[in-house]
Amino acid sequence: MTAELLTVPQAMAVLKVSRWTLYNLIRSGELGSIVVGARCRRIPARSLEAYVAQLCEEAA
Repeated sequence: MTAELLTVPQAMAVLKVSRWTLYNLIRSGELGSIVVGARCRRIPARSLEAYVAQLCEEAA
């Protein structure tokens, strides 16, 4: 498996948003994430790429 999983702080840094904003994106379903174990949330890199691509399409 080569899928890169990012932590919440890493995803925040990539998008340059706050923790609150990132969790709102996850809650709304705009950004995909997974839970590993009981409490470890991870964001697949491809989910971030898809989210950014969607934003770029909407802006065009």
